[in-house]
Amino acid sequence: MAEQLSITNEYCKSYLPEGALGRSSGNKLNLQSRKAFEEAASRGVILESTCLMCDCTTMQLSVDLPDGIRGIISKDEACFVPNGTSSGGEIKDIAIITRVGKPVQFKVTNISENQRGETVATLSRRAAQVECYRKYLSTLTPGDIIPARITHLEPFGAFCDIGCGIISLLTVDKVSVSRISHPADRFKPGEFIYAVVSSVEDGRIYLSHRELLGTWEENAAAFAPGQTVTGIIRSVEDYGVFVELSPNLAGLAELYDGATPGQCCSVYIKSIIPERMKIKLVLIDTCGEAEAAPCRYYVDTDKVRHIDRWLYSPVGCKKTVETVFCDGVASVAGMM
Repeated sequence: MAEQLSITNEYCKSYLPEGALGRSSGNKLNLQSRKAFEEAASRGVILESTCLMCDCTTMQLSVDLPDGIRGIISKDEACFVPNGTSSGGEIKDIAIITRVGKPVQFKVTNISENQRGETVATLSRRAAQVECYRKYLSTLTPGDIIPARITHLEPFGAFCDIGCGIISLLTVDKVSVSRISHPADRFKPGEFIYAVVSSVEDGRIYLSHRELLGTWEENAAAFAPGQTVTGIIRSVEDYGVFVELSPNLAGLAELYDGATPGQCCSVYIKSIIPERMKIKLVLIDTCGEAEAAPCRYYVDTDKVRHIDRWLYSPVGCKKTVETVFCDGVASVAGMM
């Protein structure tokens, strides 16, 4: 996935999530020597390297650069915080400290010699983010498909880097049609994914993900009555056990002793009923804790950059489940 994000998406290749640009051949060439670095700096190229240290007295970051060059990012240049946000434009120390050991993107604002004869490059992560926001992120509208990288997970959602370290939120209810209790059921920190812009509110971009994981029919086509397959128990109710067959497809099995959410299991498929969007299962056995697996996308993310509407429910089904993307926000109808 990382290679796809950094190579095939030409429309946003200049403003990738942190961690993707560093894999590109262009970035490697720009950091292979002092001469190449200085030439890239003169062109105003956004570069990526690893943050080595944070001076917790000044909140200054040190960045790995070629040929002994000292790369310095001051606190004020560590990140872009738009005015009017809840932080009031203030950069929080934790946002700086947590960059240590991780890739950072930046622009070079100055190269000079200090009194000890060392070459010091003054860097600005903020400048890279401002450019990314103005030239790329501010042009996005609901329905646009973009690359992202999971930065950290909370019970309510996944925080994603959508370009140069700028963070967006993917709420847990928009991760997949199959309901999960925590984003960790689907993602891992550092994972590259694709997402859909769900809404743009006061300059903030919010994401969705389920629209890329296929319709009910697309997912159900992989299964047939009479098969015994693996699944993941997602919830246990008084009337049965919901088992996820794929991230956008779940079926209902009868109650089973010892069934616990998060367990991997084997199930027998009794019937598939498209007109009711129902799959009836028999739970055969449980087999340990399930692990998050890479999601399969049913949209060609190399070619499709925008969707206006996503219809999950099959044709002829009495219940309509869809997402309609329009200016401002995505309108969701009948989500399960």
